[in-house]
Amino acid sequence: MKYTTLPGTDIKVSKICLGTMTFGNQNTEQEGFDQMDLSLDQGVNFFDTAELYPVPANATTQGETERIMGNWFQKTGNRSKVVLATKAAGPGSYTAHIRDNMSFDKRNITEALDNSLKRLKTDYIDLYQLHWPERMTNFFGQRGYVHNPKDTWTDNFEEALEALDDLIKAGKIRHIGISNESPWGLMRYLELSKKGLPKAITIQNPYSLLTRVFEIGNSEMCMREEIGLLAYSPLGFGRLTGKYRGGHNLDKARLTVFPNMARYNSDQSIEATEHYYQIAKNHGISLTQMALAFVNQQPFLTSNIIGVTNLEQLQENIGSIDLTLSKEIMKEIEAVHNKIPNPAP
Repeated sequence: MKYTTLPGTDIKVSKICLGTMTFGNQNTEQEGFDQMDLSLDQGVNFFDTAELYPVPANATTQGETERIMGNWFQKTGNRSKVVLATKAAGPGSYTAHIRDNMSFDKRNITEALDNSLKRLKTDYIDLYQLHWPERMTNFFGQRGYVHNPKDTWTDNFEEALEALDDLIKAGKIRHIGISNESPWGLMRYLELSKKGLPKAITIQNPYSLLTRVFEIGNSEMCMREEIGLLAYSPLGFGRLTGKYRGGHNLDKARLTVFPNMARYNSDQSIEATEHYYQIAKNHGISLTQMALAFVNQQPFLTSNIIGVTNLEQLQENIGSIDLTLSKEIMKEIEAVHNKIPNPAP
């Protein structure tokens, strides 16, 4: 395994992070235990979850992923071996079952964290993240920002950071991060952190061969302001494994289960994937490992979040850390990107 540190800290994290959103829905508790056992055995010490999980989000299963992880910590005693990240959900039609009011105010953030701590059977979180903006941008089902002159959103950045600061001082969280943020949102958090409030040291956004919009704005901010990307969906919901080539195996696929991720089913995504598949084939490597290695090699990356449903997939994904893409492969990847840029932004 290869390791980095959470920016501005001495906390060592594996460059591969175990994503857990399948625990409690696509995966049973025992399967979740097996994934965490294998990950830790392979040197993966960074686990990411959220109060919303598992997905698809609903009132029946909400919080089950954290409960499974908490049961594993209790059973194994491995809490001290894991850098644990979780997230507080923001407002949206898919979160109304969690709390009556999902804004990032002090009451909601504190309630969200306390409930996560109980489920996870721990008294602190290493990295606590705000799952997405509470304003109408970059939420699931809508990519980017569409201005609405009737938007009643009130700037809540300062109150959110003040609430998180109180929780840091109480010893309940060590560091904070954000997720699904735009360059403007990241700038606002940074602006306030320079006035004495906590700094978001990570940003968890989608990043893959099919989704490289992070490179427009956010990547420069990360490099210049010492913030690390936690890349999610590095395989484009499985599209970049190549298993869906020719339209096969889509009945139970994530791309079918999650219709709001239909962008990975677009003609452009399918065409780009075919080009990337041929590059990997020509160089004698799997598309899965090439796609993950591409993410692993980015200078703004802190950790690459992988999510699987079985141990075979997990082993292959973790193994991508040992692959370094040559300049020739990177040049061929860039040629495809220039021809079909960001087919699934």
